[in-house]
Amino acid sequence: MDLRFTETQEILKKMARDFLTTECPKTLVRKLEQSKEGYSPELWKKMAELGWMGLIIPEEYGGMGYTFQDLVVLLEEIGRNILPGPLIATITSTFPILQAGTEEQKKELLPKIAQGNLILTTALLEADGIFDASGIAVKAAPKGNDFVINGTKLFVEMAHVANYILCVTRTKDGASPEKGITLFIIDSKTPGISCEVMPTIAADKLCEVSFKNVNVPKKNILGKIDEGWPIVEMMLRKGAIAKCAESVGGIETCVEMTVAYSKERVQYERTIGSFQALQHKMADMWMAMETSRYLVYEVAWMESEGLPCAKEASMAKAYVNEVYKNLSKWAVRLHGAIATSADHDIPLYYRRSKA
Repeated sequence: MDLRFTETQEILKKMARDFLTTECPKTLVRKLEQSKEGYSPELWKKMAELGWMGLIIPEEYGGMGYTFQDLVVLLEEIGRNILPGPLIATITSTFPILQAGTEEQKKELLPKIAQGNLILTTALLEADGIFDASGIAVKAAPKGNDFVINGTKLFVEMAHVANYILCVTRTKDGASPEKGITLFIIDSKTPGISCEVMPTIAADKLCEVSFKNVNVPKKNILGKIDEGWPIVEMMLRKGAIAKCAESVGGIETCVEMTVAYSKERVQYERTIGSFQALQHKMADMWMAMETSRYLVYEVAWMESEGLPCAKEASMAKAYVNEVYKNLSKWAVRLHGAIATSADHDIPLYYRRSKA
């Protein structure tokens, strides 16, 4: 296993960092947090021109045909800079189409996704907040050539601006919770769908989506009927790795900002970075950051190579989640009172790590 970046990845990394630094300053991040949409259509269009939405989509469908490991490089830079919007939701929702979509579905949707003309999101969680099949209660009942969907999904990312929603439903009660799960690709403008943005600490536009007698054609089934849970497991695994990569970028920024500040802030006639107790804490932060990066890039490599990595993905998810929360908290503490101000950048990362 070689975790060194390839030349292509180095170019992608530099291009993404330069672009986001110029096009998505923190002033824009704060503005988008308060906006109704939660993202910038102009910035979205520029990202599409760079090929970000189609990064992992094969060239035959209008994408760039990059690997999952290449995607992780991009997502790390997105986390470093904080990019509000539906990019990760769209990419995560593209995985099931790539794996289980019919040729007709792929030809219809993938080119439009790659061009930035479609925003996708996935509706999975419900009221009990369980990430396994036993938590799926939203019903999809057959009716002629359609299915009728009823129920409510929570924490659906950017659903208020999505063109399509991948909805995980229960089409049959089986011997085990995993039997009878079916995915549907639903046009968000279908009658009977209502969407409300839920307030969160990160202002990241998570939505409550209700389905009331929503008719969906059978041709919109993703994969096989009643056999959708393996698709969900794949999406959860890849989605977890994607969010971990984004988190690693945020972790790196918290550490770098804290180290830089410790070299400038003077207290008792010396820089605070010269105090041994603070040096110890920053050393701990650095080691946790490097461990997080290793875990994420190891599992990203395994995913790219098609190797079983459910355990490694869970390890990365469990560890990186805690590291991001703890390191952003220590970044606030080591910066002092200034880091409690909404005008400072550290709280942007702190709130996202908590979310």
